[in-house]
Amino acid sequence: MGLILKFTKHVLNFKFDAGTSRGVLKTKEAWILKVYQAGNPKIYGLGEVSTIERLSFDYSVDFESELEELKKELAQMELPQYENDIYKLVKNVVSEYRPAIRFGLETALLDLLHGGEFKIFNNDFYHSEKGIPINGLIWMGERDFMKQQIDEKLKLGFKCIKLKIGAIDFDAECELLKYIRSQYPADQLILRVDANGAFITQDVLKKLERLIDFDLHSIEQPIMPKQPEAMQLVCEKSQVPIALDEELIGVFSKRDKTELLKDIKPKYIILKPSLVGGFAATAEWIEIAESQHMGWWITSALESNIGLNAICQFTAGYNYVGHQGLGTGQLFENNIHSPLAIQGEEIVYNQTLSWDYADLEFN
Repeated sequence: MGLILKFTKHVLNFKFDAGTSRGVLKTKEAWILKVYQAGNPKIYGLGEVSTIERLSFDYSVDFESELEELKKELAQMELPQYENDIYKLVKNVVSEYRPAIRFGLETALLDLLHGGEFKIFNNDFYHSEKGIPINGLIWMGERDFMKQQIDEKLKLGFKCIKLKIGAIDFDAECELLKYIRSQYPADQLILRVDANGAFITQDVLKKLERLIDFDLHSIEQPIMPKQPEAMQLVCEKSQVPIALDEELIGVFSKRDKTELLKDIKPKYIILKPSLVGGFAATAEWIEIAESQHMGWWITSALESNIGLNAICQFTAGYNYVGHQGLGTGQLFENNIHSPLAIQGEEIVYNQTLSWDYADLEFN
């Protein structure tokens, strides 16, 4: 019968200027995929091709022409009957150098396999029986804006917050961390920080030394990626546990993944399925990390609720430890309405709520 692919571009608008050490984000592009079997257009799966400027390996790709080519490939394919066969199909038709497309196509095909009901993985999360504890993300900005976000998260019941650092004055950031710890000691609040590679190699160890006072759970990507010797030294010398994040982007083969973790020896790795190449690639990273006794958690990367839903369901299939880095679905003015909701510090799938994507027009 063949598989029919349709797609549409959806530009997400932030509710506020989202500050990172790489600059301020106001909008975010996504391509929504719709896949169905020829002759049966009423049952379809949706997926999301999600990239972030200056971060995604395939950000500069002409997605429209790539997806047009993918249409032709899929027209010759049948829908696999098993999850592993879907991963094989995606691997065959989408290059590893297109991680965002792999993520989107895996999601759409898994959705279609399960009847086109946004059930990407059949587990307790989808059936509203299990929530996932997440960290509350604090965006960079003026001190008062950051303090306001922190207070709001703590009132909502978050027991783990993640603070982006590296964009404003480091002394001011340390003052914020000091304020948090003065209000909430480490046994009451888990505190993570994410530098997004903002520290320079010459003074990173001095800065990490200053951060010791704040009882941090971890710091993500203190220096820019692709400096393996420097990062290995940071992991060895730092008393603050190091988590690799951007370091994993663009590393595709199992051998390269294994060597990277073996050489650098981080305490944790952070996995963003839309950036590392989808669920099969993420599962491979987890397997390698666990074999080397490293911790991990999964993080969304500014996807719409279509991508976020898939990542949540994938995450729920693991016996993970601690808080995940999943989004709340509340960043965008024009997000796709979904059953995802926040209850206390958990993201849940509320089966009493419905999806609404009527505004999407597929070509």
